[in-house]
Amino acid sequence: MKKILKIFENIKPILLSIINSGGIPYLVGGTVRDIILKVDVKDVDIEVHKISLSDLEKVLKSFGHVRIVGKKFGVLRIDGIDIDWSLPRKDSKGRKPKVEIDPEMTINNALRRRDLTMNAMAIDLRELLPVRPERSRRMAGVQHEKIDFDQATIIDPYNGIKDLKNKILRVVDEELFLEDPLRFFRVMQFIGRFEMMPDEKLNEICKKMDLRDLTTGKIVSKERIFEEIKKLFLKSKKPSLAFRWLKEISRLKDIFPEIYNLVGVEQKKEYHPEGDVFEHTMQAIDAAVAFNKYDNEDEKLLIIFSVLCHDFGKPETTDKDLSAKGHEKAGVEIAKKFLKRITDNKLLIDGICKLVLYHMRPSLFVADKAKLKAYKRLAIKLSPQVNMRQLALVAMFDKRGRNPKKGKPLGDVYKEQFDDFLKMAKQAKIDKGPEKPVLLGKHILDVIEPGPQMGMILKRAYEIQIEENITDVEELKKRVI
Repeated sequence: MKKILKIFENIKPILLSIINSGGIPYLVGGTVRDIILKVDVKDVDIEVHKISLSDLEKVLKSFGHVRIVGKKFGVLRIDGIDIDWSLPRKDSKGRKPKVEIDPEMTINNALRRRDLTMNAMAIDLRELLPVRPERSRRMAGVQHEKIDFDQATIIDPYNGIKDLKNKILRVVDEELFLEDPLRFFRVMQFIGRFEMMPDEKLNEICKKMDLRDLTTGKIVSKERIFEEIKKLFLKSKKPSLAFRWLKEISRLKDIFPEIYNLVGVEQKKEYHPEGDVFEHTMQAIDAAVAFNKYDNEDEKLLIIFSVLCHDFGKPETTDKDLSAKGHEKAGVEIAKKFLKRITDNKLLIDGICKLVLYHMRPSLFVADKAKLKAYKRLAIKLSPQVNMRQLALVAMFDKRGRNPKKGKPLGDVYKEQFDDFLKMAKQAKIDKGPEKPVLLGKHILDVIEPGPQMGMILKRAYEIQIEENITDVEELKKRVI
């Protein structure tokens, strides 16, 4: 709550200027929901009624450079202020509906356009600020008081507060919901993020919902789908709930067939008492989300995706004895196909595929008491996309997805194996990347010119450095020239 209070303290002058120009600023959508839930508010949306787009733009320009990020949707932003300023809008009926800005729309009708009841709430910000000069005189000192959202009246025409309390996801307007197929994926991420479940009506809608745009006939863009999955992984405590829901409403197969294929693939009970590969994977991704020592959000996303994909090869490699030899290698192409459908981020895809390919190595290295040179060789194979620490994390979460009590992962276990692997990697000084070559081109310019032959010599020198732990430049030079 501290962040949003600070934001609103900073934008008081803007709000007052809008109000004094005849506009009514409403706090809307997820911002209101998060205030009610008392969670960190990251996205702030303010919808302004009773004012034209040009007049709103004029007001905002007095506080900084204004960008129109969605002119036909009536969305403006001031550079340096992370807030969407929008106007209410409506769609005309027909095969190709046109978006129309409607400043005179009532707030109840504007909220009707929202996807779910928990997002269809608003706060009239005039309540929290002096509105007119004469009122300001009567309320001397109010501008210097802190905004208190606990004192605000929540406009809640569709019972969003009740649904939040009961942890129910409920559609506001079925017809409007169906107009945007992205809303299907928003439901998916809300399930994991808020641990709320759709009511019967929303489930029925999502069972049959066409994921192609009604006007263009095209499926939702991969970029938009990826953003929802990203929110699911970065903001949820139990992302598995989203995939379990897709399975329950029979949509997992057509949306994420690679995940669906894990269902019913049995495993040896002595190693996997939790059940099939799907259950194992769901527990493992929840374990990955529970970890709180990632370097940054990019690393967290990398690890969760890798854990999701790590056993994609098991359906085609599991034999009658429930052995799945080579599943890690078989899983690489399957993971790549899955990832390319939802993102063009080659660095992320390549990193995930390497972690899938080598996810068994940490356990094997610790069990076999592998030597330092084996660790060094592995670090080279992982580079440059990923490192040994990240591989160790994937292996640890793989182990934690083995709880016979279905539905949740094991707790803080298998840390010793993780620590042993990482201890060796740190001892070899390759936990965050491979060992750097000692012999460089500049060291042999006196005897050989730059070119293919020099490259071959340096490659050979690096191999000797890794295999024999030779770190003296002159010794390496003697060995290769």
